[in-house]
Order: sequence, then structure tokens, then C-alpha cells
Amino acid sequence: VCENNPELAVVFIGSLMTLVFGVLNLIVAVVLDNFADNRQKDVESRAFDMELHEVEEKKALSKIFHRIDEDGNGALSYEELQKGAQRVPAFRHWLRVMDI
Repeated sequence: VCENNPELAVVFIGSLMTLVFGVLNLIVAVVLDNFADNRQKDVESRAFDMELHEVEEKKALSKIFHRIDEDGNGALSYEELQKGAQRVPAFRHWLRVMDI
């Protein structure tokens, strides 16, 4: 067909290019969709890990606060916090991490 009507080569090449770019666009869309799904799962996993880590940190701080509470009333005074910072190394480290 192209030998008898060379101008039809433009139509065939245009059709072929459209088909190739369409298939490539479809492949890219599938790959990007998979990446988006994996990223969403990773965000959920990181959020779960952060929540788990937060619970562990709260337990550790609770133990430290019980050690600092001298009178055992369940509340910490400013003086108890100051003495605890001097007396309990773990509490001092927490304060250092929080830049206090």
C-alpha cells in the first residue's frame, strides 16, 4: 500500500506512534498506581510503628515519674522534678533529648 501511495505512510506512522504512546502511557499509569499503593501502605506502617513507639515511651516515662514521686501522691511538684533530674539519670537523659 505504501509503495503505491507513499503519502499513506504518514497516516500509518502516525497511527503506529499513537498506538505505541498509548501503550506506554498505560504501562506508566499501572507502575505509578502500584507505587502509590505501596507508599500508602508504607505510611500506614510508619504510623503504626510511631504509635507503638509512643506507647513504649509513655510506659518508660511513667516508671520514671513513679521513681521521682517522693511523697507517693501521684502528682509531681516542681521540687520533685528538680530533685528527680539530679537523682535519676534516665529522667536527665529524657530532659536532654527534649532540650530542657
